[in-house]
Amino acid sequence: MRWDKLIHKQRSLPANHEETADMNQRVESWIHNYGHDLKWLAYSYVKDHSLAEDITQEAFIKAYQKFSTFKEQSSEKTWLYKITINLCKDYLKSSYMKRVVKKGAEMFRSLPSDQSTPEEYVVNLSEDEELLQHVLRLESKYREIIILYYFEEFDTKELAEVIQASPNTVKTRLRRARQLLQKQMTSEGGTRNE
Repeated sequence: MRWDKLIHKQRSLPANHEETADMNQRVESWIHNYGHDLKWLAYSYVKDHSLAEDITQEAFIKAYQKFSTFKEQSSEKTWLYKITINLCKDYLKSSYMKRVVKKGAEMFRSLPSDQSTPEEYVVNLSEDEELLQHVLRLESKYREIIILYYFEEFDTKELAEVIQASPNTVKTRLRRARQLLQKQMTSEGGTRNE
């Protein structure tokens, strides 16, 4: 697949055909190695599969366009995760998100639910799905720490680089995220057992 066809913005083209082929191969490698994980990461932010796919594709396009600015102070994986997280945060800050999605969510809250009780809904989920639901309910700064640390297996140094914070901040957020997750699961488990 020719990636230059997908990119509409002007970028500096490689000097020769060989460099173009190398870059196309690099992008294919990124997609193969990180595509699924980046899509999952984007979904954890935007909670919409098609939007997560769009953001993931946009991340690869942006990385392709800006590869000449990559200083190799981190791994390509860390760089791609940082691009994806920034695109997700930009989307969530957008005026469209504030105007349309939040108003729509308020409207749907007033509709009656198909589920008879929240307890029955949780009982029907598998343990993995239940854990995922708890993680997705966390505030974004805690959710991203849990996902990147446990699911993507970033160490604290890489995490600090990705979220642009100090390693101590990462450790504090990770500890706080674990506490919040445990509190959520304990309070729900207590409610279910009553």
